[in-house]
Order: sequence, then C-alpha cells, then structure tokens
Amino acid sequence: MMRDATAQDARYSAEFLRVEDAAKEGVAAAQHRLGFMYFNGDGVTRDLEQALHWYQRSAYSGLDSAQYNLGVMHQRGQGVPQDDQLAVHWYTLAAEQGYGAAQYNLGWMLAKGVGTAKNLIMARHWFGAAAAQGHCGAQDNLGQMHESGQGAPQDSARAVLYYRQAAELGYARAQFNLGLCYDNGSGVEQDAQQAITWFRKAAERGHGPAQFNLGLRYDQGRDLDQDSDRAIAWYRRAADQGHASAQFNLSIIYASDAERRNDALALAWCRKAAEQGHAGAQDSLGLRFLGGHGVERDNALAETWFRKAALLGFAGAQYHLAQLYDGARGLDADPAQAAAWLDKAATQGHLRAQFELALRYDSGIGVARDERCALAWLRRAADKDYVPAQFMLGELFGRTESDLADPCQALAWHLKAAAQGHARAQFEMGMRYDCGKGVTRDWQASFAWYTRAARQGHARAQLNLGIMHAAGHGARRDPVAAYAWLLQAKRNGALAARKLIEQLAARMNEHEQVQIARLSAEIDG
Repeated sequence: MMRDATAQDARYSAEFLRVEDAAKEGVAAAQHRLGFMYFNGDGVTRDLEQALHWYQRSAYSGLDSAQYNLGVMHQRGQGVPQDDQLAVHWYTLAAEQGYGAAQYNLGWMLAKGVGTAKNLIMARHWFGAAAAQGHCGAQDNLGQMHESGQGAPQDSARAVLYYRQAAELGYARAQFNLGLCYDNGSGVEQDAQQAITWFRKAAERGHGPAQFNLGLRYDQGRDLDQDSDRAIAWYRRAADQGHASAQFNLSIIYASDAERRNDALALAWCRKAAEQGHAGAQDSLGLRFLGGHGVERDNALAETWFRKAALLGFAGAQYHLAQLYDGARGLDADPAQAAAWLDKAATQGHLRAQFELALRYDSGIGVARDERCALAWLRRAADKDYVPAQFMLGELFGRTESDLADPCQALAWHLKAAAQGHARAQFEMGMRYDCGKGVTRDWQASFAWYTRAARQGHARAQLNLGIMHAAGHGARRDPVAAYAWLLQAKRNGALAARKLIEQLAARMNEHEQVQIARLSAEIDG
C-alpha cells in the first residue's frame, strides 16, 4: 500500500487506516467503505481485487449498498469475470431490501432478459419500487412501458405523468420523451412550443437525440424560424456524441448549401455516419465512389457501401446495387442479381425500382417473362403518380396481340401520363387524335399534343408539326414555322426530316428564304 506525503493525502491515509481497523473488526458499513476506497483509489492505491473482497464481506453481512456494488462489478466485469447471472443475484438481494439503484438495475435486466429470463411484469414491479423512491431512470422507463403498452397497460396520460416526474428533476431522457408527447399529442394536448421547451432542456443537458431534433427543426424551419447556423450548431453537438443522423445531416448541409459548402467536411461527416451504420450515409458514400465526387472513382467500393445499406433494408441502396449489376458501371453484369435487388427495393415502395422491375418482367431480363407481373408492378408505381409507369401501362394495354389488351385502359393511362408532362405520352395522344385511334379525329387537338411533346425535344412530334405547318393541316400554313420544326427534328435524329427540309426550301419564295437563313443561323448559334 502506498501513501503520499502531502497533508491531504496523509488525512486520507489516516481515514483509510481508521476504516480498515473497523472493517477488520467486522463492521459491515466500514467493510463497504473500505471496498469503495479500494475501488476508487481513495486514500489508497486502486485495487479491484481488494475492493471485491471487502464488498463481499460487507454484502454477506447483508449491507444493501455492498450487494448493489457487487452486482455492478459482476455486470461490468470489473475485477471479476463478467457474469450477468451473479449481477442479477446481488441486485435482487439489494432490491429486496429497498435499495433504489439495485431495483432499477434489476428491472432493466428483467426487461431486457439479461442474466435472467425476460419478465416485463417483474421489470415493471422493480421500476415501480425504484420510481417511488425518486429514481428518474425508473420513472422514465415506466413512462415508456405505459406509452408502448409493453409490460404495463397502454396509458399515454400515465406515461406523461411518469415522464414529467423525471423531467422536472432534470432527467434528460425523460425531458426528451415528454417533448415527444407534446409534439405528437400523446397523453397531452399537442403543443409544439411545449415540445420545443422540453427538447431544449434535454439538449442543453447533452441529450443527443434532443440536440438532433432541435437541429432538424432549425434546418427545416418547423415550429422555429429557419436558421442554418443554429441547425449546424445543434447537429454538431449531437454529431460529436456520435449521433449518426446528425452527422449525415451535417454532410448534406455542407454538400448542398451554397453559402456553407465544404466538400471536405461533407465527405468527413458522411463517412463518420456511414461507418456507424447509417444506411442513408452508406448509400450516399456509395454514390460518391460511383461518381468520383470528392473521392477517387471506385466501383468496387461503391458496391461495398451500397451492399451495406442494402442489407440494412435501405431501398435506395438496393436500387443502386441493382444498377451496378446491370453491368453499366464496369462490374460484370448479373441480370438475376439486378432483378433480385430491384424486387427488394420495389417491395418497399421504391417507384423507379417498381418501374424497372416491371420492364424486366415485360422483357424477360433476369426473370421469366410475365406480362401480368409487369402489369402489377406498373400499377403500383402508376397509382403513386409515377408518370413513366402510367405511360407504360398505356403501352401494355395497347398491345392488340396481348391477353391484357384493353383500348379504353390504354387511352386512359396515356392521357394521364400526357397530362402530367410525359413527352412520349403527349406524342401518343397527338397520334391518337391525328388518326382517330380510340378518340374522335381532331387535328387541332393533335396539333396541341404534338406541340407539347415537341417543346420537350420529341423528334417525331417536331417532325409532325413541321408537316402540319407545311400543309396547313390542323394549323395555319406557315412554311417558316414548318422549316423551324423540321430543322429541330432533324437535329434530334428524325431521319425523314432532311428530305422534307429540302423539299420545303425548294418551294419557298425569296422572303421566306431570308427568314429561314436567319433562323438557321440563330439555331446554329
């Protein structure tokens, strides 16, 4: 045993000797105190073996605090092999004597099934005993049990009472949970400002989720004035504690906010969140490696990060992994794997995955060809207003050779997609009115739909507008307008436009020739 020479250490040493003498005489409180001194190095060199020895002697004498401390040592493996069952044994002895901290720890182990069979009813009993003595953690846990209805009758109002007891004593987790109750109107009248008050109290006490919540509110301007600087400040406090969502949101701000853009910080925070298992960050990191954004392009690393997120069930990563297996990014193509990952993402509601999986069933790529499966996936995406799926439903129902052929459905879906700006659907509607396919022939309506598609760069619609202006068919005859549309159609790949341009130019007068020359120069410029 070592003793220092300072006056203070001498006093501690004298205290140690006095306690040691009493402990050796069998005074349980002194034995516990001596164990405590050895455990903390208080007036003596720290010695966990000696701490265990004196705690045991005191605990066998029936002292509840010593029994509790033995439970802690066995639960944490401090000075002894970690042993949850022995921890439960010692906590039980102390809890039965009314020791609040032991009652709480025993309740926690019963609730989790650690060192003993899971038993929520008994967990509630011991939490209740500890809560009655003012143990904040027990009060908060009782609140959670009543709020969830697990181990206690579901009773949101009672949950609020327990949360409030602990929150008013300054317990941060209960303050956060009380804030959530006010935010959701669970057990209390919904009150965003009360929610923010309790979130702020918890955040100021260092509660990471509350700090993240405040950051998110400032970031989004939800119930608080939008303030990116304050958002960053709260995100940063949570992120420094390892809060992965706060780290990822910092990454998003530094990557996308023009005033605060910092590519190095964006990458660093994204990586921190990804390494903690944040699926969104893992997917984002995968996209960085895929595109070479802030890192050297590396498809293999992209696949690694996509897979991590995909295995966590992140639909976006599942979709991106499927794209990699299409073979377009330098990896070996694996259509079956691509389809399997698309199916996982589609099942979770990822619209593009649903659409692309439908196309695979329609074409038999990576899966057996099945029009009905294609139809089912297209409907799921189309019902969520995914416009390409609406157009493809029109195409599927419009196949006269298919068992699924339904002209009325084909028209309805093409019209729905066209009305939402889908260029190919707009061209299709133009064709329908041009030919009277499923609708009464109407060249003015045809011209209107062609115009909408042409303005989006649809080459065949541009070609048809040129023809209509040249002939005065469905529109006023206007050789210059016709030439302009045909010229755009040609440049967008409509092969028939070249010959029509030559024929049109040959029939133009001198004034029109000047106009088209100026028009060609403007387009070329």
